[in-house]
Amino acid sequence: MNKKKLNIARGKIDSIDEKIFNLIKKRTKIVKEMLKLKKYKNQIIDHKRINEILGTIRKRSIKNDIDPQITKKIWKSIIWSYVSFQKKNFKKK
Repeated sequence: MNKKKLNIARGKIDSIDEKIFNLIKKRTKIVKEMLKLKKYKNQIIDHKRINEILGTIRKRSIKNDIDPQITKKIWKSIIWSYVSFQKKNFKKK
């Protein structure tokens, strides 16, 4: 094992993780704005949209030679984490 190359690769991953974190920050802000627009708690989950997103991610993954199981797990985790967040923070109007 080449420790120097491993550390360089880890530095690249750290840089990507920082970008992902900032994107999550932006996504959270938008989700909070969307939550204010929802009148009823049952508006939080849109199964049709979720299925469309996962289908699109699958196609893009295959096209870009990424294991679609990995991207599906990641996106499902993101989606359902934000569903939970919205349910927790939903305020009746």
